[in-house]
Parts: sequence; C-alpha cells; structure tokens
Amino acid sequence: MPEDPQLRVSDEERDRVVQEIREHFAAGRLSEEELDERVQAAYQARTQDELQAVRSDLPALPVTRAQQRAELAERRSHLQRRVLQEAGGGLGLFALCTVIWAASGASASFWPIWVLLIPLIVLLRNGWRLYGPAPELDRVEEELDRRARSDRRSERRDARSDRRDARIERRSDRRRELPGRDRGHDT
Repeated sequence: MPEDPQLRVSDEERDRVVQEIREHFAAGRLSEEELDERVQAAYQARTQDELQAVRSDLPALPVTRAQQRAELAERRSHLQRRVLQEAGGGLGLFALCTVIWAASGASASFWPIWVLLIPLIVLLRNGWRLYGPAPELDRVEEELDRRARSDRRSERRDARSDRRDARIERRSDRRRELPGRDRGHDT
C-alpha cells in the first residue's frame, strides 16, 4: 500500500482487503460477527488509514504461489532488461566492425565475429542464470550491480582527473599572467 494514510482507496483495494479478512475467518481468527463487521467497514473505507484499521490486529497472510510467480516474473523481466542494455554496447561495437569489414571489401574472413563473442557469451551466461533449471537471479543482480558500481567509480575517477587537469591548467595560466615572470624582461 502507498505510504500516505490519507490517500483514497480504490474498489480493487477494498476487495483485496475483504478477501484477506475472509481468509482470516477461514483460518479461525475471526468470528462470523467480526467477519460481517470488518467486511462492512472495509467496503465503507475511504482512505488507506481506514482500510488499514480494519486489519490492523491481524497477521500478514503468507504469500500465495501466484504472487510468488508474479514477483519472480517481474524480477526476471527487470533483470533481463538490464542484461540486454549492458550487452547493447558490445552489439553496437559488433555492428560497427561489420560495417568496417564490409566497407573494406569483405574479402577476408569475417573477423567481426570475434567481437561478437564477448557480448554473446555474457548474454548466454546470464540467460542461463535467469531462465535455466536453477535460476540464479541474485547472482545476476549482484554482477550487474557490481559492474554499475565499477562504472560509477570509474566515472568519478575520470571526473576527479578532469578537475585536477583543469586546476593545473588554471595555475599554469596564472603563472604566465603574473607580472615580472615574462621571459627576457627584467623588472
């Protein structure tokens, strides 16, 4: 649920809470009278706060198999997009090499295939980890996060180097501009 307790709720959210209340009734946590009161209160709820009050003293229900599958599919889809984005640079390089090979007469062996092997291996390995018999989603995510952190560190290092070079250049410019520092002139 959204964090703001004053947000208004939808019919779908009310129905979901009513279903939870019915499951708690089936588990023996509520009497029939409590069930009726809570269902009525849930359908009359206008805000998140009111809806949450209906089930505040009930434990969270275990996640269903359908919910687990939906979460797994969503996570896989997200990781698949990240893997494809990361491999896109290598595939772009392959396309550039293929154009160079074709522009040079395409008479030699198809050497751009060697450039394609790297992103292809990465795609196959991560595809197996995402969709193989024993999915390793955590491992794929850790690897992608590690590369992203490494890229950010590299970008920060490059930015620091650029700032350092700019400072050195400014100092050099100031030294040249100082009076009495001109070569061949005595002051």
